[in-house]
Amino acid sequence: MSIRLDDVNKRIIHALMGDARNTSAPMIAEEVGVSPATIRNRISQLEDAGIIRGYHANVDFDAADEMLTTLYVATAPIEERARLAQQARTITGVVNVREFMAGEENLHVLATGDTIEAVNDVARELTTLGIGIDDEKFLRTEQFQSYQPFGPTETHQQFSDYISLAGGNEVIELTVDDDAPIAGMTLEHADNEGLLEDGLLVVSIERDDSVLTPTGASEVQAGDILTVLSRGGFTDTMLDAFEAAER
Repeated sequence: MSIRLDDVNKRIIHALMGDARNTSAPMIAEEVGVSPATIRNRISQLEDAGIIRGYHANVDFDAADEMLTTLYVATAPIEERARLAQQARTITGVVNVREFMAGEENLHVLATGDTIEAVNDVARELTTLGIGIDDEKFLRTEQFQSYQPFGPTETHQQFSDYISLAGGNEVIELTVDDDAPIAGMTLEHADNEGLLEDGLLVVSIERDDSVLTPTGASEVQAGDILTVLSRGGFTDTMLDAFEAAER
C-alpha cells in the first residue's frame, strides 16, 4: 500500500514523534484543522502503509535500575547483514539494531544489562553469530525530537488537504475561521454578496463528525470543515471568504 505524505499526514507524524502516548486524535485534529475521525483514519492508513511502524517507550535504563547501556559498532558480511540483524535482535539484552549501507561498521547494536558481565555476554553472542565488533561505547544519554520540516510553519496554512484534478480543477479541504466573512451566511447569501468567486463550489460541509451535502440554504458556521472545488484552480483571493480578515 502506497500513501502520499501530504501536509495532514506530515503533521500527524510530527505530533506522534513528539509524544505519541499523550497525543490524541482530537488534539491533532484541533491543531491541523480537520475532524478527529479524519485523523484516526489517516493514522490507520500510515500504519497500514508501514510508514508508522510502531510506538516505543523511551526508557532510561540507568535511571530505572542503574543498568548499563552499550552501543556495539559492528560489521556483518553484506550478503548476511539483514539475516544477522534479525538474529541479533533475539539476543537477551539487545533493545535496538540498526543496519547501515556501508561495507564496514554496518550494524549498530544497542544492548543493556545490570552488570558488565551481562553486556559482555551480548558481545560474545554477537561474535558467535559471525558479527565482528569494531567498537563499543557506553551510552550516557539519548534524546529524541520530532522531524521539524513535518511540523507547523510560522504562517498558518488554511487548507489542510489538496488534490489536483484533470482539466486544471483543484479540490481543497479547509476550516472556516471564527471571523471569516462567510461565517453565519447561507451559501446563497454569500454568492449574492459576491463572496464566492466564479468557478468555486462547496462540495461538502463537515460539522461535529457529520458530513452535510450543501444547498443554497446551507449556513456556513465557524469551525466547519469544507471541501471546496475550484474549476480551473485557486487564485490568491479565492479563499478570502473563509479566512479571518487579519491572518
